[in-house]
Order: sequence, then C-alpha cells, then structure tokens
Amino acid sequence: MPEHATTRTRTETDSLGSLEIPADAYWGIHTARALENFDISKRPISVYPDLVVALAMVKQASARANREIGVLDAERASLIDRAAQEVISGRHHDQFVVGVIQGGAGTSTNMNANEVITNVALELAGREKGDYAFLSPIDHTNRSQSTNDVYPTAIKVGLSLTLQSLLVELDLLRQAFLDKAREFHDVLKVGRTQLQDAVPMTLGQEFHGFATTLGEDLHRLRENAWLLHEVNMGATAIGTGITTHPDYAPSVLRHLREITGLDLATADDLVESTSDTGSFMSFSSSLKRNAIKLSKICNDLRLLSSGPQAGLGEINLPARQAGSSIMPGKVNPVIPEVVNQVAFAVVGADMTVTMAVEGGQLQLNAFEPVIAHSIFQSITWMRQAMWTLRVNCVEGITANHDRLGAMVGSSVGAITALTPFIGYAAAAALAKTALLTGRNVADLVVEAGLMPRDEVLKQLSPARLSGLEAITAAIPIIDTSLTPTQD
Repeated sequence: MPEHATTRTRTETDSLGSLEIPADAYWGIHTARALENFDISKRPISVYPDLVVALAMVKQASARANREIGVLDAERASLIDRAAQEVISGRHHDQFVVGVIQGGAGTSTNMNANEVITNVALELAGREKGDYAFLSPIDHTNRSQSTNDVYPTAIKVGLSLTLQSLLVELDLLRQAFLDKAREFHDVLKVGRTQLQDAVPMTLGQEFHGFATTLGEDLHRLRENAWLLHEVNMGATAIGTGITTHPDYAPSVLRHLREITGLDLATADDLVESTSDTGSFMSFSSSLKRNAIKLSKICNDLRLLSSGPQAGLGEINLPARQAGSSIMPGKVNPVIPEVVNQVAFAVVGADMTVTMAVEGGQLQLNAFEPVIAHSIFQSITWMRQAMWTLRVNCVEGITANHDRLGAMVGSSVGAITALTPFIGYAAAAALAKTALLTGRNVADLVVEAGLMPRDEVLKQLSPARLSGLEAITAAIPIIDTSLTPTQD
C-alpha cells in the first residue's frame, strides 16, 4: 500500500469486513484490497493518463444522464460531475493507484475511479472523505453502471485519446523522411535486392519510399480508429441492462459524445458487445503492422549507415553516444536499435492481446486489464520511439556523396538500362566481362558495336537510370497528401 505523509486513518467497510484507510487518501477500501492482491506490475493505472481521464469522462457522462432521467438528484449529480471534471483536468491522477494487471475484469479500476471521484465530490461538498452515507461510490457514482460496461468503454475512449497523439508523431516522422527525400532527390546510388547490387536509383527515392509506407500506416490507423467507437454503456452486467432506466443508454451516449468529442455509438447487441473483445485485437494488429514497417525502415537505416569503412557507408547517422567500452571511436546506430526493440515489444503485446481475447468465456472477457495495458503500452512506446527516431536520427542524416558516386560509377547494374537495345543475353555477357575485368560498361558496349557512344551515355544518364527523367521535376514526385494508397 502506498506510503502517506500522515499515519491518521479512517475506517471503511465492505462485504468482507473493515480496513483502515489513510485519512488523506481519496481511494477507499475496494482500492485498498486491490493494492494487497495485485502488487504485481509495479505500475499503477495512472501511468496511462488518458485511461484515467476516460474513466472520469464515463463517470461524468453517467452523472449527467442519471440526473436527466431522474434517478439521481441534482445536488449529488452536480458534485460527481464537478469531481470528475477535476480528474479530466489532470488533478488527483496520483490517486489512481491500482495495478494495471489485476483480476476481476477491471472491477478494481472501476472502484478506484468511483472512490476517488466520490471523495473529491465529498470535499467539494465540505464533507469528510468516507462520508458514504451522503454520497456513495456504488449507489451514486456508479449508478446505472457496471464494471462490465464502464471499463471497456473507458478503455476505448482512452485509446482513442492516446491514438491522436500517436498519429501526430507518426505524421511528423513521415514529414521528416519527406524532407530528406527532397534533400537527396538527385543523389544517385545503387539499389539492392536480396542484399545484391541491383539497378540504380536515387537516395531521395529510397527515403520517399520510407515516407510513403509511414503514410499508408497513418491511414490504416485512422481507419481502424472506428473500431474503438462502438461502446456498450447501458449494458451493465452482461448486456441485459439490468438496474438501468430505459432512457439511460441513449442519454449517457449523448453526454459521452459531447464530453469526449468522439463519434461514439451504442452497440446494436449489448450482450455480444459486452462479451466480445475482437475490436481490441483488430486495433492491436494495426499497431503491430505499423511497428513492423517502422522496424524494417530502421533495419535499412542501419544497413545504409554500416561501416564507416568496411560497410555500405552510404549515409551518416548522427552520432548520439560512444558505442563501445573497449573500441575507441566506435559509434553505433543506437536510435534505430531502440526503435527495433520497441517494435519487438509491440509484436509481443499483440500476441498477448490475441491470447487474452481468445481467453474470454460466455458473457464476459475477464482479461481486459492485460488487453488495455498491452495496447496502451504499445501506443505510448511507439509514440516515444517515433519522436526519438525523428529528432535524434532522421533530421540529422547526411549523404556520403563520394562513396555513393564511386559505387554507382563501378556498378554493372546500370547495364540493365541497355537491355531493350542490345538484348538480355548480350547485356549479361558484357556484365560478366565488366565484373571480371573491372572495365567500364559503356566502353564495352561501344567496342562491341552494339550502340553508339552518345546513345549509351544518354541511356546511362543519372536521370534515365533513376527514372527521374520520366517525372521531369524531382521534388513534385513527393506527395505530401494523405490520400490512401494500396500496399
């Protein structure tokens, strides 16, 4: 149980008995029992502020709905509303202390929210914490609700809020790669397939490809956000709406839409919605896709910057820290490496979500706490990984022009551009000769009488080799729009 500045306590009672609660704690006996039972993750739910805010939003919407339909008096509803707003505004988050991993399908989280908001409301009323005869965490703050509709709804609202910050950072990273694509638009290099030399391209085209793939993921994540907008408020325990007024579900939905600004909708089948967690699995999968593609980009950055003497050495990553305790002067690609590791963690979290979704039985999935933790952690880590990749790596990347030029000049991959004129067999024979002798491809073609020199030089120009001549202006090929594309 967290330490408190005072040893004064208050006594609270539940169906299991009584406990002493620190007098200055806004949480109560249900939270206290969770602290004893679930001292596992060492991470309170407050590590995900948007989840805390979402819980308060659900409680606020419920208070307004309960007042509107006449099942909660104006005074108590107003106090709960004001207390919830304080949490939404960022206050009292340190009181959300139950562990992110917990048994009970999220009941401890729901009760932590009920108790904190109730005790804040009691203070606003000029009363002592724990004066539940006047304002009860269950009878009033949790009126018309169950953990089984509050908790999944709060997770979906919280993830929607958190997703917005991820999308902002993803778009900034996409723009950073576009900026580098513009900077490198005419820097010729050797392309590679299967780690073998292929045909020439520009470094700008390579970075533009990175930007495009991130743009595709931006669209996929936005498209999948709708999965989080179907909620089951009004379902209560299993979807039958027991203990609720018939007008509660539409009323609480309207208020929750107003409070969150999200395009939420009540599920058509509340029994199905209460037991099904497939939307979390689908959303988690879209995060995994983004993480894998980001990891692939980081693999490429590490390969392109390998060296500096014995590797590819085509680009230079910013030196962020010394790379070895034994090899002087060694600098490692630490930023792409850390992003790779975040991607691995996201893949693991997605598997956790998949198994938790599969583990549900009958009318409820008891494993939503680990689902919530896994997805919130993935979004949080990915957002921070994108930030460090952009600020501490991508924005400072430079091209090694001399090395790139030397490799293009000695590459036989350029002969591919001549195959329409001399045929594949002749091109393959000349490529083999060039590799064995080290001679210039253009000279060999001319000597063989296959093409005049001026035509060879025209076809082997940088603009032709990279395809830029077909798109006459290099910079306009960079599409900064967010039009959805197919993979």
